[in-house]
Amino acid sequence: MNIAEVIDHTNIKDEATVEDIKKTCQEAKKYGFRGVCVRPKWVKLVKKELKRTEIKVIVLVDPPIGDSPHQKRIRICQKAKRDGADELDVVCSIPDVKHQRWEKILKDLKEICKILPTKVIIGSGYLTDQEIIKASQIAKKAGAICVKTATEKDPLEHRELKEKFYHLKLMKKGAPGLLIKAAGKIKTLKDIKEALKAGADIIGTSSGVEIIQEFKK
Repeated sequence: MNIAEVIDHTNIKDEATVEDIKKTCQEAKKYGFRGVCVRPKWVKLVKKELKRTEIKVIVLVDPPIGDSPHQKRIRICQKAKRDGADELDVVCSIPDVKHQRWEKILKDLKEICKILPTKVIIGSGYLTDQEIIKASQIAKKAGAICVKTATEKDPLEHRELKEKFYHLKLMKKGAPGLLIKAAGKIKTLKDIKEALKAGADIIGTSSGVEIIQEFKK
């Protein structure tokens, strides 16, 4: 398989500059990554840089715990669409999950999923096994295309890989038929292979270049 085609090449650093984002896009074109994932302010630039390619422009919405008001989330997603985004990586409201406000979560995500194809980040490092399954079910019910483990600052970043990959299996159980995206300190070819084996379809990583170079060796 072509490892590059499952990687969403990610640059969500607060301190990223125009030149950093352009470099991320050039790397995506060079290696043929699935997509480039950035913060909302960079969507227009990434769209321009990836013109005449099949690489998806992906925007991260409302990190780290998805706790912005609903209307603000909608405005961010609508602007991302106008700016040229192809997909949304939206953080589910972790506080609402912890308080089991499932109807509120469903309503929020349903509206977002109508704007663009949406991957729902459930923040699995914050959740119990049952919450992971339920949040995955809600993402599927809302019309998401994918359920994603984590983004920045998720406690999952600092867990053992076997625990991360156990979460993938729970997500698969909760949302059969949906794509599953693994993220959070996936840095090596071995990490990717194990994630795919555990059920991941897409990998979010900022180490895509290093992983492809390792693969080629």
